[in-house]
Amino acid sequence: MKNKYLVIYNDLVQMIQQGEFMAGDTLPSEHDLSQQFSTSRETIRKSLNLLSQNGYIQKVRGKGSVVLDQNKFEFPVSGLTSFKELSDQLGQNFKTHVHEVFVETADNRLRSRLNCERNVKIWKVSRSREINGERVILDKDYIREDIVPNLTKSIAEASIYEYIENELGLDISFAKKEIVVEQVTEEDQKYLDVEEHSQVVVIRSYVYLADATLFQFTESRHRPDKFQFVDFARRTK
Repeated sequence: MKNKYLVIYNDLVQMIQQGEFMAGDTLPSEHDLSQQFSTSRETIRKSLNLLSQNGYIQKVRGKGSVVLDQNKFEFPVSGLTSFKELSDQLGQNFKTHVHEVFVETADNRLRSRLNCERNVKIWKVSRSREINGERVILDKDYIREDIVPNLTKSIAEASIYEYIENELGLDISFAKKEIVVEQVTEEDQKYLDVEEHSQVVVIRSYVYLADATLFQFTESRHRPDKFQFVDFARRTK
């Protein structure tokens, strides 16, 4: 059985996500929570510490545990996580809209991005990502067709990485990424709910297989008010 504090933590997370506690609300006191969950204050304190570490609450002296705004989704910068994997982890209302899936001969720009020969063909896949009814990410993927054949709209709607790993048996290993802020384009306005925003956060990724083959270049364009881009760093000496 899970540790009691983890069970309580998950219950409180669910309450926050379902709106039982809104941003700015104060959670019940440790004493009241210990009675509610029939456990010790020490166990409640562990649950609250975990809530604080994961960005759900802020402990304010003299006030208690204040619920933080959860409208921003944590997007892992250092990891190689597919949108489907992220949506499964967060349990939110996610949906993918596929706009384009076609093959074209790599132009000079794509050949440079993917470091490939002139005759290599490239899949172009364009998808917008809807979260809780708003389209807030535009993903533009360019994938070498000689490495990843037979892409379809249904694969793009589900998970391209799942297809690559489970169906093709390839080992996706690592990526190099760059993050910039750019002006909203006509394409952003067409496929995203940009609202009043004039800029988007763009993550460009170069993705490699385990044998160090560069097979994918992705441009992922995010509405800035919906995401916080997180990483984990350890100081080395």
